[in-house]
Amino acid sequence: MMNEIYEPKIVAFCCNWCSYAGADLAGTGRLKYPENIRIIRVPCSSRVEVAMILRAFQNGADGVLIAGCHPGDCHYDTGNYHTRKRIHLLTSLMDFMGLSPERLWLRWISGNEADKFQATVTAFTQELRAMGASDKVRDLRCSR
Repeated sequence: MMNEIYEPKIVAFCCNWCSYAGADLAGTGRLKYPENIRIIRVPCSSRVEVAMILRAFQNGADGVLIAGCHPGDCHYDTGNYHTRKRIHLLTSLMDFMGLSPERLWLRWISGNEADKFQATVTAFTQELRAMGASDKVRDLRCSR
C-alpha cells in the first residue's frame, strides 16, 4: 500500500526523577505527541544497559530514546555521566554492526520540560520516518 505513512516504533527509557516526570507532565498537560512511543521507566538513565537497548531493537524498535536528568542534576549524582559514556561507546558499536547510530538518541529532559519531551519525540519520529525502515533492524529481529 503506497499511501501508508511509515510509523516507526520508538522505545524510550526515561529516568524516574526527571524525564519520566516530563513525559507525565506532557500527558497531563494534553500536549500532543506521536503515539508510536513506548516508555519504560527506569530509576536512572545509567541503569539502561547496552543489552537492553540492543534488545529493544531486536524486538522491533526502529529507534531508542534514552532520556535522563540534565548533567549536574542527577538524583544519583553522576549517573548521567556514566550514561553519556555508555551511549558514546554504543554508537560506535552500532556503526560497526551497520545499524545507523542516528536511531539512538540521548536527551536530557527535566521534570518541568513537558514541551521539550513533546518536541523530542516529535522530532525523533520525523527523523526515523525520513530514514525509513532499517534492514539491519529487521536482521536483528530475525537473529533471535
